[in-house]
Amino acid sequence: MKAEMIRWTRANIMIKGDVQMAGFRTFINNAADSLNVKGFADNLEDGSVKVVCEGKEEGINEFVNSIKENPPSFARIEEMNVAYEEYKGEFNSFECRGADIPKEEGAGENEMLALMRGFDKQDLMIEKQDSMLDKQDETIKEIKGFREDLRAYMEERFERIEREIEAINAKIGVF
Repeated sequence: MKAEMIRWTRANIMIKGDVQMAGFRTFINNAADSLNVKGFADNLEDGSVKVVCEGKEEGINEFVNSIKENPPSFARIEEMNVAYEEYKGEFNSFECRGADIPKEEGAGENEMLALMRGFDKQDLMIEKQDSMLDKQDETIKEIKGFREDLRAYMEERFERIEREIEAINAKIGVF
């Protein structure tokens, strides 16, 4: 029986797209842990994510494919470059490095504008909801008015029918 030789490798991965401020590094960290891949993921100032990882060649290949083929729905990968290198045995675990948000000390103008646009849209939705609630209140008032009108009409009709029945009974001699 021939012993299978384990091949170890290292990969440098550059991922560009909407991959920051979306929990993408946590996704990468979870994938690495499940495949026993060691290394790190780091947010770069240009908005990309850099991953340096080491492990068994089979695990590294599966790790790269899982990022490429099954990215989380909240992130969008535009470009992913992978460069394989010789294994160095540099890492004991996988970790997320750096800030969770680009320029964590103060988000850039574009990020702030995007947040403000989001708030504007949220305000617009709240206004629309308020408008719909006002219309519902009007509809409820109208329905209550119809019910009151119908009740008054029905009471009047029943009273008239009762009077007519009494008149008929009086003519035929009942009671």
